[in-house]
Amino acid sequence: MKSIFLALALIATGVHAAEDTDNTPCDGIENDKQTLECATYNKTTAEQLLKDNYQSLLERMGSTYASNKSQLADITARLKDAQQKWEKLRDADCAVDTFPAVNGSKGYAIQQNDCLARMSDERSEFLESIGQE
Repeated sequence: MKSIFLALALIATGVHAAEDTDNTPCDGIENDKQTLECATYNKTTAEQLLKDNYQSLLERMGSTYASNKSQLADITARLKDAQQKWEKLRDADCAVDTFPAVNGSKGYAIQQNDCLARMSDERSEFLESIGQE
């Protein structure tokens, strides 16, 4: 079981490790505690990128529709609604992804963090693609 979590953490960290040449908690993982620290780091990093990309999207829409306040209000409301619905879907999908791990266990936390990081990365890419020329 320990090797499965280690393998999952190493796979999940591939994208983040390639992007960041500084030392991270994902360097030299040797035990479950380090695997959890890495998964937490990946989740935090992915969620920050998601937040940044969402904010950038709102700014792009603000620039694109600056001359039409009605359209700007409409697209802003749609984006907010979509993001809230996506968050609910993400949470539901991660609940399925972590089954049957026991809530509160290290295994559960690792799986949950990995799922949140993966889905946040995917959503970030989608948000980044909207409104690009």
